[in-house]
This record gives sequence, structure tokens and C-alpha cells, in this order.
Amino acid sequence: MAGGGLWGFAFKCGAKRRRRALYARFDRRCRNPENPPFTAALKIPGLSSAIDIRLSFIAMQKTFIDLPPFGAACGEVRLPGSKSISNRVLLLAALAEGETQVRDLLVSDDTERMLDALRALGVELRADADDPTAWNVHGCGGAFPVKEADLFLGNAGTAFRPLTAALAFCGGHYRLSGVARMHERPIGDLVDALCAIGAEIGYSGAAGYPPLEIKPGRFTANNADGVLCARVRGDVSSQFLTGLLLALPLSGMPACVEVEGELISKPYIGITLATMARFGVRVEHENWSRFLIPAGSRYRSPGTIHVEGDASSASYFLALGAIGGGPVRVQGVGRDSIQGDVAFAAALEKMGARIEMGENWIEARGPENCAGNCAEPASGSLSGLRGITLDGNEIPDAAMTLATTALFASGTTRLTNIGSWRVKETDRIAAMAKELRKLGAAVEEGADFIAVTPPAALSSPPEGIDTYDDHRIAMCFSLAARGTALRINDPGCVAKTFPDYFAQMRAVAVSVPVIAIDGPSASGKGTVAALAAKALGWHYLDSGLLYRLAALAAHRAGTSLDDEAALAQIAANLDVCFEEGAVFLEGALVGEELRGEEIGAKASRIAALPAVRAALVFRQRALRRAPGLVADGRDMGCTIFPDAALKVFLTASAEIRAGRRTKQLIEKGIQAKIEDILLDLRQRDERDSQRDVAPLRQNADARFLDTSRRSIAEAVEQVLEWWGNAEQQDQSI
Repeated sequence: MAGGGLWGFAFKCGAKRRRRALYARFDRRCRNPENPPFTAALKIPGLSSAIDIRLSFIAMQKTFIDLPPFGAACGEVRLPGSKSISNRVLLLAALAEGETQVRDLLVSDDTERMLDALRALGVELRADADDPTAWNVHGCGGAFPVKEADLFLGNAGTAFRPLTAALAFCGGHYRLSGVARMHERPIGDLVDALCAIGAEIGYSGAAGYPPLEIKPGRFTANNADGVLCARVRGDVSSQFLTGLLLALPLSGMPACVEVEGELISKPYIGITLATMARFGVRVEHENWSRFLIPAGSRYRSPGTIHVEGDASSASYFLALGAIGGGPVRVQGVGRDSIQGDVAFAAALEKMGARIEMGENWIEARGPENCAGNCAEPASGSLSGLRGITLDGNEIPDAAMTLATTALFASGTTRLTNIGSWRVKETDRIAAMAKELRKLGAAVEEGADFIAVTPPAALSSPPEGIDTYDDHRIAMCFSLAARGTALRINDPGCVAKTFPDYFAQMRAVAVSVPVIAIDGPSASGKGTVAALAAKALGWHYLDSGLLYRLAALAAHRAGTSLDDEAALAQIAANLDVCFEEGAVFLEGALVGEELRGEEIGAKASRIAALPAVRAALVFRQRALRRAPGLVADGRDMGCTIFPDAALKVFLTASAEIRAGRRTKQLIEKGIQAKIEDILLDLRQRDERDSQRDVAPLRQNADARFLDTSRRSIAEAVEQVLEWWGNAEQQDQSI
């Protein structure tokens, strides 16, 4: 089993084509924020083989990615296409007259579900062999050729709701279903609106929720003016109104939609109207409460249409620029965008960030008065941002990003009018509140609001942040890595809208640097590492100490060294604290007991157990803090910190090491013979090099440092020289 590294994934199986089978296994229990999901994972596009990918048998084989803490963020990101625009464009291109060349389409689960459905309905689709974002769609002129089909739409609301409405006008027999969570998302208001004007739609499960069965309907004008008039609630989901607007031109009659109550998420309706206009249907509206579709409206291909970059996805990178100093620029969306989520930039500006906009780009920087100088971990007021109160009704998806940005702002951030969060991919208010509390934030939640007050310092929960198969939760919480190492569970859920999100984040987030020092026993690696850390003003990690602490905790608990599962549980829940050279276990200071021979022997035994090593992986990663870390110990460079900026394999001949160890023991008043110690070291080197778990060997990318003829001071000087060279090279890139 390969070791798990930074920016690495645990995964069990599957490529993107298997998502449907995996989705089918998800049950209602797995989507409840009180019961985090068990999911099978996917390989995430965009991550190279150099990034460690590992198989995890811990926590019911949950998949995860470990994000290293970052001290700064700067760079440029090209956004994937907008999910909302992509699926609207695909549907209208399929229903239009003529052939449409779609460019910059989002490549994601949601668009895959729409493409699969259109194929099943007889639409001719042709992908560009060289560009996965380019498709040619041969329109059907208003009605799908296939009149009977079973369509599986996953958890894609942007596919399910509009297709429900469009298929009601197509004179066929269709069955629509999705994952368990999709079957919990209400659709009754849309179905009621359609049935009221002549559609025939039934529920295959609970009334008001998918799955659905659609049969041919009969549509006639239903008011005195000869207009086909539908009515729909506006305060549950804007996708209901979008579905009606997209479908009504298929009736061939003059039509209108009247909105009952407040219309939420108006900017998403703006996207719908703008996309319809590109395909030749212009809709007038009266104060967003009544929408008029002219008689004889037909969709016609615009020829070529480009999909804007996703403004909701832009929010994560703009927030990175604000909390990490910046500048971070997103390409693909700007001041001329038709997407309402560009208003997120104004919200960041209100928090104190500096924002610039161009026609097709937005750039974010931290505040002028930022106390976090891109080296110190930000939390609370360190970032220079301030908490705000914001009505999130018009930017519900992007507003989620403000909830995690609030971790780095002084005071409380309060987001109101966000009741629609509760009927999204999961109950987002409940899920966000639960996961924010794991990080130490004080959170208040209500039916349609959330308020977040940051902690003095972020916690790093060993169990990780659960994502509930919700792409936006995974991406929102990645921002918390500005303050701490963070484990994100089920990272594959980002494939819904942004498959290579974590690779893109890695490109702009500047990780806290690590120097990893490995080598055989008695080589002096611990002394060299500690002195190098002191010279640099960095933190120091003695990995062997963690194994001794785990051994001590097991010893106190009376746990058998043969009970690997119990030992791994102890390691995973180890309550340790390091303060100015002092070590605390379960709140009590530990001293000589930790360095005793008995605990040392037990530590050596449990260190060979795979489950124990796996349990301590994240505990060690969580000790990575700004301004930097020097870590010594086995597998520091290959498993714990594979992205270490400098890796050193420090060694000396067995004879030199034996002499040093003998001298140390004699100075402590312990009798020792160099011959016995030399034999022991040689035997230990042989055992260590043959171990199945973390064998002793030099990493291919590690610098070799033989200290046989060097003093400790000379060895430290060499490490510092190498680090200086590595730092200069990094700055020149």
C-alpha cells in the first residue's frame, strides 16, 4: 500500500464513467449532516502521478485529501465553464433548429448527466476529439425524437428540473430518477405548475419529490386572452421558474408565468433569459413577477456559443486572494458577466478586500492593512478582513464561500435570506454549521440564516471535514487550509462542477515550507533537524516522539501490542500538546518516562504496524505551521510530506555512528561497549531496510549528506545552504 501524501487522495475504485453505479448505492442516511457519508471515490483529473495517491482502510474506507496549510495565495486561474449556463445551453441547443457549436462547456458530472439524457432522447451529439469542452449539437426543432426513455440524472438539479418541464411538452413517456439526495429535493411546485396547464406527471415515490413519470399532456390556453398561463412559487428554487421558461416556447402558444411570493435567486433567472435570447426567444418580465413569452417563439441555433467561466467557482479563488494576500486573478468571467454570482466580489470588497475587474477577469488582493504578511497563519483579524451582514438571496452558491471566508475576518459574519440552502445537494445550512464548529468557530443557525464568528486559532479535526457529496462544501472548506492543515473527506464530489479544483488550488496556494530529514539510527538527524529549525526560526517535528507518545498512551491503557486496531485508535485520538520544549499527554506533562527503554521498545514495535502509521499521518501533517517546519524521521519525505521543499538523507558509516552512540551513553553514566553497539546498529539497519512499512532508503529526490567526516555544525550549515539555494530557485520560477 502506497503512503498518503500532501495533496494526495485515498481512493477505492472507479473512473468518471462509474459515477452512476456509485450514486445508485448512496442512501438517504448518507446525506444527513448528522451521519456523514460513506462514499466510494474517484480519481480527480488534473493531479499528476507525482502527487501521492493512497488507499485508506480507515474510517470505513472514507476517501480524503490532506491539504497542507498555505501561507500565501497568488497567481491566475482559468475557470471551467458555468454549470448553470452549460446545461441551459445544451438543452436549448438540443431543442433548437439547426446545429450549434458549443465551446468552453463545463466538463463535470452534471453536464455528463445532461449529455447522457440528450443522447437517450435521440439528440445527435458530436464531441471534439481534441477539446473536451467543445461539442456540436444537432437540434431537434422543438421535440425529441425518442418518445420513451428512462433517464438517470444523478444529483443534477440543473438537468432534472428543466428536463422535467421540457419533456412534459414532448408527447412521450419518460421516467426520470436520480441519486437518493435528488429524491429528497422538492419538485412538487414545478410539477403542480405544469399539471395545472395540461401536463400529465406522476410521482413514482413520495408525492412532491422525484422520481417522476411523464406522459403525453394536453395544453390549451387557459385565460381570456388566449394565453397559456402558468403559476409557480418563487421562494423555493429558481430552477422551477427556469424550467417553465425554457419549456413554454415548445407549446407554440403565447405564454406567461406568474410568480407567487418572493422570487429568490433572481440572477439565475437572468441567466435563463439571456440564454433564451441567444437562441432567439426574448422574454419580457414585469418586475420579476410576471414573464411573457410571445406567440410563435421557436429556438434557433446561434451558430457558435461560448460558455462563460463559472462565477460561483470564481468565488473560491477570489477568497483565496483576499485571505492569502494575492493577487489572485480569475479568467473567464468579469464585469460583463450574465451571472449574478459576480456580486461575490462586491461582498469581498465590503469585507475589506481589494478588487479589480476587467471585461473577462476579476482579481482579488488582501486588505491594505493586512496584518497577515503571507507568512503567518491567518485567523480572525490577522487577515485584515472584517465580518459583514449580507442578504445572500441573490448569490446563494457564492454566499457559501463567505461562510468560510468569515473564519479569517474580525467579528461576526451573518448571511441572511439563504433558506434555499436547505434544499440544495444537502441541507447546506446544517452541514456548514456542523463543519465550521469542527474548526472551532462559533456558529448560530436558523431556518434561513447562518452567523459565523471565528476562533482565535483554527482547529485541525483529525476526522476531517465531511462534504455530504456536495461539491460546494468541499471547495468552500478548502479555504480553511489558510490557517491549518486540513483533511477533506470525499473530495471526488467536486467532479460535479470543477473536477480539477484541487489541482487549480494547488497552483495558487503557496504551502508552508517543509525540510524533511531522514536517515539511519544514530546518524544525528534529530540533532541536525532541531538545530536547523532553530536557525531558521521554524517549528521542529520529531516524528519518533509521536510514536513514543502513542506507545506511552497504549502502555497506560493496558493495550496489547498485538491489538493493531486498538493501537491505531489510540494513535488517531492521541491528545498531545507541544509547548516550548515541553510535551503534554492528555493535559499532563511527560518527561523521563517518555525516554525510558520500555517505552522506546514499545514505540519501535508499534511503529511497524501499518494501521498505527496511517493513523499518525494526519497528526504529523497537522504540525506543519508557518513560517515553516523541519521534520525528522522515517518516511517524512516520501509519505508525510512528499511535497517537502528540501529532502535530506543524512547518514554516516556504522562505525562512526556506533562511536557517537557509545560516547553519548557513557556521558549519561551508562556502560556501553562500541562492539555491541556496532553490531546492534548493523542489525537494525538491515531490519529497517527490509521493512514492508516505511523501509529505510533514500528518496530519489533527496540530497545525500554523509556526516562521517563532518561535525554537527557543518551538517547544519550544509542543510541551510541547500535550503537557501532551493528558496532562491523557487523565487526565480
